[in-house]
Amino acid sequence: MEEGSREAAAPEWGPVKRILFRCGFSYLVLYLLTSFLGLVGFIPGAYVLMGWYFQLWPRIVPWVGRHLFGVTAAPHPTGSGDTMYGWVQIFCYLVSAVLAALVWTVLDRKRKSYPRLYQWLRVYVRLGLGMTMISYGAFKVIPSQFPQPSLDRLLQSFGDSSPMGILWTFMGASAPYTIFAGLAEFAGGALLLFRRTMRLGALVCIAAMTNVVLLNFCYDVPVKQYSSHLLAMAVFLAAPDLRRLADLLVFQRAVPALADPPLFQRRWMRRAALALEAVFLLAYSAYMLNVSYEQYREYHDVASLPLHGIWAVDELAVDGQDRPLVVTDDSRWRYVVFDYSNLFSILLMNNSRQRYFLALDAGKRTLALTRRDDPAWKASLSYQQPAPGRLTLEGALDGKKVRASLHRIDEPRFPLHTRGFHWVSEYPFNH
Repeated sequence: MEEGSREAAAPEWGPVKRILFRCGFSYLVLYLLTSFLGLVGFIPGAYVLMGWYFQLWPRIVPWVGRHLFGVTAAPHPTGSGDTMYGWVQIFCYLVSAVLAALVWTVLDRKRKSYPRLYQWLRVYVRLGLGMTMISYGAFKVIPSQFPQPSLDRLLQSFGDSSPMGILWTFMGASAPYTIFAGLAEFAGGALLLFRRTMRLGALVCIAAMTNVVLLNFCYDVPVKQYSSHLLAMAVFLAAPDLRRLADLLVFQRAVPALADPPLFQRRWMRRAALALEAVFLLAYSAYMLNVSYEQYREYHDVASLPLHGIWAVDELAVDGQDRPLVVTDDSRWRYVVFDYSNLFSILLMNNSRQRYFLALDAGKRTLALTRRDDPAWKASLSYQQPAPGRLTLEGALDGKKVRASLHRIDEPRFPLHTRGFHWVSEYPFNH
């Protein structure tokens, strides 16, 4: 049957359904477009053609934020998905989708349904959601998103941890659980890429993303907006089959086989599409797993960090004034920790923690420090090791001259690392 004949034979949609479809179609295309353009970026020269799109929103969103909401919505990479820029951009997507739907309605008044376009929209969404779920899973299957709790985290008290910090510690403390969660996300994304398994994939994604969304909201993880969109997309893909699932699982009614016409009518096109999906799954999965592995190595390659460990601060002078080791001096350094290759941590007497990005130059014996929340902030310290297990730091930090003398301490045997797994426990080890 030709496409025009199928359109004519399709049931007529009501006007509200048609308008909602046009709005939803426009919004989903806009929201997922960045993900697909990211793939195009791997093609040589493609970014020159697509670069205009990536430059468009950083000009529109700040203007909208400033003139409509009176807020600063400047783009800045912080690791947070819930920035003011992100929320204003969602508003821009919504307005753009509504305007596109209005223009579409005026120009396409005679069409009564969009069955073929709806099929393609589902393909677009399941590919976009599938790629995201595979990448989500890859960073957990190889546990690079949640590395083992760092030394400075283990020295920090629970009360000084943020809810997000507690969640990251909880996940990082058990690599098997993290890998299990990643396999669920990875499997859901892989199943979405194929037409015959996409319904099962949507259900797996709903289960996995419901857990992720709840964790993000309950532990104040700033990916609430993005994860909620992913969950909504999984529900969108599963929605046409929810009544059939209810009949089968709840009402115990017979469920006939579903008439599921293929997207392509010619057999060779269906086979070619299946082959492309399989090649894409293998290539994209391999790429994301490799990215995750490289990040995992960066966090776990402590042998390349000459100062790795916990250093107790014996003497500290700030602007020439000695700061004795007094428990009531909240801002006095207690420990300096070198754990990950790119992090420098100072633990104060009140158990709070100051973290900096670190660039260590072993040849010049310098530590270049920066802050994530203030890209313009910079500091530099020089270090010497006058004897084995001894360290001196000297330089400027927050506009003050500091000099510190430290010694390396043996790493405590934290129960979080040493407890392990037990089949038999006569008493709960709930410390």
